[in-house]
Amino acid sequence: MTSLSTVNPASNSKETSAIELEIVELTPALRAFARRFLRSDDDIDDLVQETLMKALNSLHLYHPGTSLKSWLFTILRNTFCTNYRKQRREPAGMGVAMDQVSIAPTQEWALRERELQQALTLLPDDRRRALTLVATGTSYVDAARMCGCRIGTLKSRVSRARESLLLMLGNQLLD
Repeated sequence: MTSLSTVNPASNSKETSAIELEIVELTPALRAFARRFLRSDDDIDDLVQETLMKALNSLHLYHPGTSLKSWLFTILRNTFCTNYRKQRREPAGMGVAMDQVSIAPTQEWALRERELQQALTLLPDDRRRALTLVATGTSYVDAARMCGCRIGTLKSRVSRARESLLLMLGNQLLD
């Protein structure tokens, strides 16, 4: 750990070193204040450390005679707000999530897809067409119009097609 006087090379005066000592004494109060914003001890430590670094690097902006505690608390609050806005703007883990999306399906899923395709070919044409239309997002009304039947008939065909697939494939689709 670096000493406080080496962080800011312009801190040679007695007044500045007294302020640095007071900052060190206020560190527990900063931790307690940071606990209002964060729950994780590691996050609290990071916020307090960042606050202390900003305060020591900006010590020339502090006006002696004013409340050092208030000045430090303001730096901590502003640092938290800045970090919070940055996290909301840049969601963490998006790169990892996008990498996982692009992963090819496992062999097991490829086999299940092949089995499903084979089972679909065994369905009667009217049931297969009704199920395929509904499964691809076509509304029941539009699908019924495309199939040339009533909506109740279409729903019946879809239901029977699903039951047939479950019987043909067993519980494999439910896993």
